[in-house]
Amino acid sequence: MMVGMTSKAKIAVSLPPELVERAHQAVAQGRASSVSAYVADAIAQKSKLDDLASLLDEMLAGTGGPLTAEESAEADRVLGR
Repeated sequence: MMVGMTSKAKIAVSLPPELVERAHQAVAQGRASSVSAYVADAIAQKSKLDDLASLLDEMLAGTGGPLTAEESAEADRVLGR
């Protein structure tokens, strides 16, 4: 890993060709400034989801654990699902 003056680390990763193509398409369509920016954004989003999942696990542990099937059905009923 190389760390430069821009506070960024350079790494090498192996990706399936279809994901590489999607990243290139995002750049070509202006949805990302570069493949690196696209990958960095994807990692940031995954990290946020992981943090939320951990928070949910902590909250559930503090309130008795996941909903039972009966509790889940009642919640769905109340929410009109």
